[in-house]
Amino acid sequence: MNILTTVAPILAVLSCSVPAFAQLELPRPSPNAKLVQTVGLTDITVEYSSPAVRGRQGKIWGTLVPYGQIWRAGANGATKITFSKDVTIGTTTVPAGSYALFLIPAATGNWTVVVSKEANQPGSSAYKKEQDLLRLDVKPEVAPMRERLTFLFSDFTNDTAKLQLEWEKIRVSIPVKLGTEAQVAANLSAYQDTGAQGPYTNAARYELEQKKDYDAGLGFVEKSIAIKEDWLNVWTKAQLLAAKGKTADAYPLAQKAQTLGEKATRFFFADEVKKALVDWKPKAK
Repeated sequence: MNILTTVAPILAVLSCSVPAFAQLELPRPSPNAKLVQTVGLTDITVEYSSPAVRGRQGKIWGTLVPYGQIWRAGANGATKITFSKDVTIGTTTVPAGSYALFLIPAATGNWTVVVSKEANQPGSSAYKKEQDLLRLDVKPEVAPMRERLTFLFSDFTNDTAKLQLEWEKIRVSIPVKLGTEAQVAANLSAYQDTGAQGPYTNAARYELEQKKDYDAGLGFVEKSIAIKEDWLNVWTKAQLLAAKGKTADAYPLAQKAQTLGEKATRFFFADEVKKALVDWKPKAK
């Protein structure tokens, strides 16, 4: 029998079987994870792999993750962090862009955060100190048990944030300062002479809510009212004046906002204005 005649059917079967095996999907021990958070006007993205404790409680730190050695802050490739705008970590300005994030755990005392300028690294083995953008000492905290390594922002403002890594019973917080105030000032300045009502009202309400510059807010709302008076810009002016302690001036504006608002078809803050009229009336005399 010709050997080719015998082998050909076998090869045909194997060739048909390969695609089925090639497409086999199974859960990864350390699945990919991605955290995206807007803080102020800055988008912060963290891309990492999330290992599990898997019964190794008490053997993660110092054993699986050795003390005193550079660690990729996750599994598989190095953790990658991206900032859409310039930020500050510690005292170092971090330009907008992508970076690799490493940690150096310690048995006692502070851990070291390392931000590397080389964003795409296969892991700790490729790390080179000369590529460091910054190093920052941070104090680890005891945290509730967490089975899988996770990055999160548990709390933040428009100006500051703490990027936190939690795994097993350890939490490490990385402080990040945002340039939000300067960015907002630049954006507000760009709208000075646009002639659009909405942005002026939004700018005034921003100053009201931030409680930073009520006079600037009044300047913006006056421009909004000059273009077109409505219940919202009149109400915003009343709130700004009340915030400055000028309740007597704010009260009639609140009355006017109520009258305009009752004619509006949508979104009128009826309960808020009504409450202010009650609260401000004794002080308006």
